[in-house]
Amino acid sequence: EVQLVESGGGLVQAGGSLRLSCAASGFTFDDYAIGWFRQAPGKEREGVSCISSSDGSTYYTNSVKGRFTISSDNAKNTVYLQMNSLKPEDTAVYYCAADLGGVATLWYGPYDYWGQGTQVTVSS
Repeated sequence: EVQLVESGGGLVQAGGSLRLSCAASGFTFDDYAIGWFRQAPGKEREGVSCISSSDGSTYYTNSVKGRFTISSDNAKNTVYLQMNSLKPEDTAVYYCAADLGGVATLWYGPYDYWGQGTQVTVSS
């Protein structure tokens, strides 16, 4: 059974940092792409960052470039999202997702499996 479990969310002041973790099980991590998405109340789901486990290619949406860093520990089947210089507009539920096709994209369409989400709240 494929499972994705996010952790690391919480409440932080603007300018602070959080590190989200996405622990995956039930599939061979090396063959997949993992993406981080977020959804704020009343807004559409947004692709934040993604990584290809096979070659390590990474992508970021413009609003987080220079502040967020995605990384993968294939031995632990875990993907991290280091979030620095957080802003109130980063407040959302953050989800990780796995794409069996292995193509890293910020579009949610190809992703086959999703975690339950973790809340990130940035206060001003």
